[in-house]
Amino acid sequence: VVNAGESGGTSAGGLRRLDWILQQPVSVLVLELGANDALRGQDLDATRRDLQEIIDRTRAAYPEVDIVIAGMQAPPNLGERYTTEFRSIFPELARRNNAALVPFLLEGVAAVRELNQADGIHPTAAGQRRLADNVWKVLEPVLIPVERRKG
Repeated sequence: VVNAGESGGTSAGGLRRLDWILQQPVSVLVLELGANDALRGQDLDATRRDLQEIIDRTRAAYPEVDIVIAGMQAPPNLGERYTTEFRSIFPELARRNNAALVPFLLEGVAAVRELNQADGIHPTAAGQRRLADNVWKVLEPVLIPVERRKG
């Protein structure tokens, strides 16, 4: 497991770090980027393009890679058009790339005061456990065939 995340990371930043990430063997890529793009109101086409390029370059390097995409949502203060289009990026990428989808990473955590730090954005330890459960529901069935391939 390589945790290539960074605090405040964006899809563009993830793309810039991709060459380093791909130096390690990759059998499963869990792609969880985009939330900070939305918090900054970044261009949705750029976010979509960056995420797709991460997928394309990972598959070019590791054709057998399984991909899990963690869906996110934008805060409502960015307007209905932005939030709706942002939310659609993740299922669209999952469909287009035959990837597994965590529909909303923060399900059961977003807007739950006791599961978030004082900033209302970052989960507490208990919130992080809920996020891990959200990912595990999707990741576990992906890992079983990967282990068989490694056999």
